[in-house]
Amino acid sequence: MRLSQKALGIQPSSTLAITSRAKELKSQGEDLVSFGAGEPDFSTPDHIVQAARAAMERGETRYTPVSGIKKLRAAVAAELAAEPNQVVISCGAKHALYNAFQVLLDPGDEVLIPKPYWVSYPEQVALAGGKSVFVDCREDLRSDAAAWERAVTPKTRGLVLNSPSNPSGVVYSREQLAAIAEVAQRHDLFIISDEIYQALTYDGLEALSLVKLFPQLRERTVVINGVSKKYAMTGWRIGWAVAPPEIAKAMGSLQSQSTSNPTSFAQWGALAALEGSQDPVEQMRLEFEVRRDLICRLTDGISALSYIKPQGAFYLFVDISPLLGKNYGQTVIEDADTFAALLLDRAKVATVPGGGFGMPNHLRLSYATSREQIQKGLSRIGEFVVQLEG
Repeated sequence: MRLSQKALGIQPSSTLAITSRAKELKSQGEDLVSFGAGEPDFSTPDHIVQAARAAMERGETRYTPVSGIKKLRAAVAAELAAEPNQVVISCGAKHALYNAFQVLLDPGDEVLIPKPYWVSYPEQVALAGGKSVFVDCREDLRSDAAAWERAVTPKTRGLVLNSPSNPSGVVYSREQLAAIAEVAQRHDLFIISDEIYQALTYDGLEALSLVKLFPQLRERTVVINGVSKKYAMTGWRIGWAVAPPEIAKAMGSLQSQSTSNPTSFAQWGALAALEGSQDPVEQMRLEFEVRRDLICRLTDGISALSYIKPQGAFYLFVDISPLLGKNYGQTVIEDADTFAALLLDRAKVATVPGGGFGMPNHLRLSYATSREQIQKGLSRIGEFVVQLEG
């Protein structure tokens, strides 16, 4: 049977592929260290689980309004001083992003995406008929206003901003956000602000929300967020978009013809997450900060590797450029894909190569794993690097 050109053009998620492969190897008894997963390794806080259980017991197991239950939409709206009719609850933040691109793009429209970028942005833009235009970054892995400006063409329709960033962990400052906002306003561009890692920042730094800083951007901005990272609820599949009313209405209509509403009792769990104690979030954040410091210190001990210290999220984006051209046996390390494949096969360490993030000489290491696993994994990476020749 013939597949559509759209289906044939979809690239599978490299991050999910690595995670799946790592789980498969572990199930086979391999002593594998995985730095692949983009999900907290903590359990969902108990009060959230109890709220979902209580919702099921009282019969909250039927269809809800397509865009989510009223109380959850109101709680999400309150965080951004928005109205409930501006909120669409979806099956995860990834789903919310997909909906946004689908309702905002026509075939041939261009979207500016700064490097390095999350692997799904270009694929979702392409599925909506659009074209991704990648904005070059500086050595600090941020894109300045001049780079954004150079990337604009008559076909540019919008831009994507992700702060804290997956995969780099960088956080944009108020001044940097202002410069990007000015470009968007001057060229009448929509902004998709992916703020899924906003609660996970370190060293006393705060990740600033674009629409809170600059209320005049509300009419052109879609804010994406959810419960997956902040509350260790990746499998619950609850995310949302906060958008101008006409965009939110279109996203809701699109969702009504695809998934309909997100899981009913998961929405009640998400409401408990937003309204309940935030102590578990702070406990997770503090542990991630300790792990960040640990993985940075251990990486410092491998002279061929370098990185920009992450300020948020839970990833270390490592530059392996000095290793390119070296050999492991008969294999030449041409890029991070080659290095990651060898690392998985020979050292039993799973990482995500940077090609899917637009940076083929980098690796992403998730430190959403235990301190013991971080120590074991970096020890193996160091031992493997020493074996390279050339």
